[in-house]
Amino acid sequence: MPSQYAVDRPSPLRKRARALTEQELNQIPWLKGLTAEERERAQGDLMVTQAQVGDYVCRIGRPAAYWFGLIEGLLKMSNDESQGPVITFTGVAPGGWFGEGTVLKHEQYRYNIQALRTSLIAGIPVATFDWLLDHSIGFNRFVMSQLNERLGQFIAAREIDRINNPDLRVARNLAALFHPLLSPNVGGVLRTTQQELAYLVGLSRQRVNEALTTLSAKGWIRVEYGGVRVLDLQALRSGDL
Repeated sequence: MPSQYAVDRPSPLRKRARALTEQELNQIPWLKGLTAEERERAQGDLMVTQAQVGDYVCRIGRPAAYWFGLIEGLLKMSNDESQGPVITFTGVAPGGWFGEGTVLKHEQYRYNIQALRTSLIAGIPVATFDWLLDHSIGFNRFVMSQLNERLGQFIAAREIDRINNPDLRVARNLAALFHPLLSPNVGGVLRTTQQELAYLVGLSRQRVNEALTTLSAKGWIRVEYGGVRVLDLQALRSGDL
């Protein structure tokens, strides 16, 4: 009997897809490394759609049909429909592209990607991804860099899972969301709420609030209206509390 996740029906996200504006295209980091011909091919196939809170961009068991990136908003990568214990692997912040490993292998997703807030998602078909791999040195460099940085990110995530200090857990998770290569468009301020951070970190909202207060007192971050500003990224990555 086929898996309930393997049925490939057009999703509401795909039905709402449209071409990108020039401003949105300027927020895609890998386009800058393409030749004029490669960029024309990519831009012709790029689409963007809006995901509402709770919408799934990728689901466990579904075949990869697109390579996705986040223009604005916040996503979480988790295994919450798998047979094992629930784990949030990472968050995806603006500028982040994800799922290249699954797309490279033409596999089904082994994780879910879900919107934590209203988010603008861009994507290119797998066929275009494959064409760029075959024709573009710049694109290959970007994908190789992504895979390398992603490996380091997941190794760090395993270390975070072993941290018993909640303040450090919040610090390390915040640092991951401000990764300059995996989330290049975040800038100095991550637009998020304490509840969204709680979903990503695996703590209660109240405990995340306490951790943010501690990190603010250390001078590592500043909580602002609608988000968190990082003042010392290196301290978030490696500092002790």
